[in-house]
Amino acid sequence: MDTITPHRLTVEPLSREAFAPYGEVIEASEAVQHFTINAGNTERYHDLAEIAPGPDGRVIVSIFRGQPRALPFRVAMMERHPLASQAFIPMSGRPYLVVVAPAGTPPTADDLRVFLARGDQGVNYATGVWHHPLLALDAVCDFLVVDRAGPGHNCDEVVIEPGFITAID
Repeated sequence: MDTITPHRLTVEPLSREAFAPYGEVIEASEAVQHFTINAGNTERYHDLAEIAPGPDGRVIVSIFRGQPRALPFRVAMMERHPLASQAFIPMSGRPYLVVVAPAGTPPTADDLRVFLARGDQGVNYATGVWHHPLLALDAVCDFLVVDRAGPGHNCDEVVIEPGFITAID
């Protein structure tokens, strides 16, 4: 019988620079453009992510409610959206994990990166970037999701073997 040897993935803090190959980090403190609106009552953090609905697509807004995942966690699959971007903005103010791999061929263990996102940081996965589905920690968490509706197949999934274990150090 084959024994699966888990590949330990290092969890790193989510930052604009580290996440750039996979999309954008959505957060007020990282906004390049911000300015006051509404007669000085509101600060607008402007144009934080490139929402790409793809050919013949339209942008939709949904809420995803993620159940908490216990650690250690086995990363058994990854998915990508070949036609459009997909943004996740946390609404519960709680940290969560983001597992990504570059767009292109299905990922291997060496391709995976794991980020710990704060409860005030969202992510926008660029078109075709491999990512694990929602990984809420500690409690049920709601996320505002901005993605694509329209014709064409826009979700590919792959099984990752052997299993990979994540832990927060």
